[in-house]
Amino acid sequence: MNGQLHAGAAQTMSEQFSAGPPQGKLAPSGGSDPRQRRSVGAFIFDMDGTMINSMPYHAQSWVEFTRRHGIQIDVADLMARTTGRTGAECMRELFGRDMDDAESWRLIHEKEEIYRALFAPVFSEVAGFKAFADLARGRGLKVGVGTAGDKHNIAFAFSHLKMDPLPHAVVGGDEGLPGKPEPAIFMEAAKRMNTRADACIVFEDAPFGIEAARRAGMRAVALCTSHSPAELAGPHVLASVRDYNELMSSKFLETLHVATS
Repeated sequence: MNGQLHAGAAQTMSEQFSAGPPQGKLAPSGGSDPRQRRSVGAFIFDMDGTMINSMPYHAQSWVEFTRRHGIQIDVADLMARTTGRTGAECMRELFGRDMDDAESWRLIHEKEEIYRALFAPVFSEVAGFKAFADLARGRGLKVGVGTAGDKHNIAFAFSHLKMDPLPHAVVGGDEGLPGKPEPAIFMEAAKRMNTRADACIVFEDAPFGIEAARRAGMRAVALCTSHSPAELAGPHVLASVRDYNELMSSKFLETLHVATS
């Protein structure tokens, strides 16, 4: 991997995709709204930008991948058009043509190898994620993951996160389901946890994911790690925060009515 890319581009892209000041906004708090009074049986977490601070390194990997292939891109525009979509969908969007699955997954494998090489030395979770997930489990909630990432990126993330126990269900973007904003990935995660869609809360950092939650009939929490609260707003969004420490300090879990069966 080019050392100049890692040092120079890393700083530029990290600045471009870093979060602003803490949001800390619950909408509303205290469980006073019917959206929060409805029973909750499971949380479904997106992975990139929601569980882990990976989005700047995905941006960098797109820059390096397209440089190798002689493609000029506006990385912010590409991220806006592809974040939440599956690898195959991303490659078809980038190249602007139909391609078979074998070609698209070969290309995404190349791109994701660049991403993992960039992120591995500085891997970090979104602050408080594991502690929050543990607290959720302790309150009787199931924990699932619904990501457009493929099995290699999922394995990479869990090898660094070292979650114990692992989530009840993990659905990836290489399982033949359409990517976000289609709701299929979240719906499949709920199905694998034997939980109704309306009893799930999705945690997401991207507009396509927030929209996918709405289409699935699920409530959502916006993690403002790469987008503003306004970009992640919706009538189904219960909270808009920078990280899980804010959710824990605001007693978000205590505002929810956890399903008993």
